[in-house]
Amino acid sequence: MTDRPSSYDSFPLPVDPYLLGEPPTQPPGPPAGGPGRPRKRRRVIRWIVLGLVLVLLGTGGYAFYNYQRFVSGVTTVDVIGETADDYDGPAQNILLVGDDHRPDGATAEDLAKLGTEDDGGGVATDTMMVMHIPADGSSATLISFPRDSWVDVPGFGKNKLNAAFSLGGGASGDNVGGAKLLIETIQNLSGLTIDHYVRVSLLGFYNIAEALGPIDVCLNNAVNDPYSTLNLPAGISTLNAQQALSFVRQRHGLPNGDLDRQVRQQYFLSMEARKILSAGTLLNPGKLGNVLDAMSGAIETDSGLNFLELASQVRNLNADNIHSATIPILGTPTISVGNSRISVVEVDTDAIPAFIDDLIGEPSAYETAVAAAVTDVSVSVVNSGGTAGAAAAATDVLAGLGFVTDEAASGTLQAATTIEYPAGQEAAAKAVAAYLPGAAAVESADVTGVTVVLGSDGLTPAAPVEAAPADAPATPATPAEEAPAGTTYAAGACIN
Repeated sequence: MTDRPSSYDSFPLPVDPYLLGEPPTQPPGPPAGGPGRPRKRRRVIRWIVLGLVLVLLGTGGYAFYNYQRFVSGVTTVDVIGETADDYDGPAQNILLVGDDHRPDGATAEDLAKLGTEDDGGGVATDTMMVMHIPADGSSATLISFPRDSWVDVPGFGKNKLNAAFSLGGGASGDNVGGAKLLIETIQNLSGLTIDHYVRVSLLGFYNIAEALGPIDVCLNNAVNDPYSTLNLPAGISTLNAQQALSFVRQRHGLPNGDLDRQVRQQYFLSMEARKILSAGTLLNPGKLGNVLDAMSGAIETDSGLNFLELASQVRNLNADNIHSATIPILGTPTISVGNSRISVVEVDTDAIPAFIDDLIGEPSAYETAVAAAVTDVSVSVVNSGGTAGAAAAATDVLAGLGFVTDEAASGTLQAATTIEYPAGQEAAAKAVAAYLPGAAAVESADVTGVTVVLGSDGLTPAAPVEAAPADAPATPATPAEEAPAGTTYAAGACIN
């Protein structure tokens, strides 16, 4: 069998790779048959440790665990400086970074189970999220920053966001300089003050996956992707560790490639958070200790991060209050840099201040509203995603769910699906959001009623999956009936 690159990331660029970050994510052609090469397992779900360590430490179950035992396994670096103007005061913003670095002390046996013992790893930061925790610790929001975002990197001009760590010194072993430049870049882009920093290794996922065990996910449609080797039916599937790798790695066959893979990661993290916050983990001291052992050996943090203080702040956090969002973008153009053409994510920098304010500002009328009954809600659908017939199909789905619908229409192309509503119709918008997990609800003076604007991200209305009766047979399983709202992936949510 002829070998083929495991992903487009394997193709060399004719220019300095630290200038360009990562090459375009689209493959040159279909895969030659057979399973992928071991490097395909890189950048798969190492990111999951990032949020789970904070979620788990903030629960009462932490009382089962020896604090000194945990912190003794954590590597610390001095990367957070003093900031005169902290946008959100006592709230916490924790930069979560995932890359391919190999932790100190990793054995050949450790690396062999990753299938990456020969590639040496890497420091391109392919997963970057800011976990925002308000001062009262009542919720958490994961703000994703696409790795290919074309941004200003201080001292280096325009570049991909995932090149900042390397440009700051990470490529030559200066992890402190790399982290500092990445932090500065994200602070400048978002306006947020980064209070803490957590970096995770690829190896950490495997240890955590072994400790946590299988996880349930739900898909709107069946998938059979030869690139990631993911082959799952529509509905509920219980994934083992290998299937989980494929689930969060898949980008082929998804409308927006890596951007949709980011949605997969957010969703999977939410599902794992539900499992880790369940009694089966928190009330099992042995299992809890194993999970925390795996986490402590997988992360690198700033020296000022006090896990006990953080745990106290988020002690009332639950899975339903963990939200996900991605910074606003304008599209994924291919641009010319030198003599090369590269695919980038164009960030909507003008929209970021309002986006951040909506996420972390005072509770809005929408947040405090109670969803209206669907039969009392009128909604129209606009096709701004470019897929023929999408608005009409979505209108039919909403009508079938009981909404009063208007005639479908077409609009200007946009990437993200949104739910627009005029002031005063927050309850109606919230009712629609329950059937559009992942779509942001936005107050707008440009609409007179609740309007679903379909983007090219492929989101479409869908009914929440009904719960199985308590005495129902074990197969096939269905998730609990709980409608996801906004960007919270609640129990029962299904995605593409």
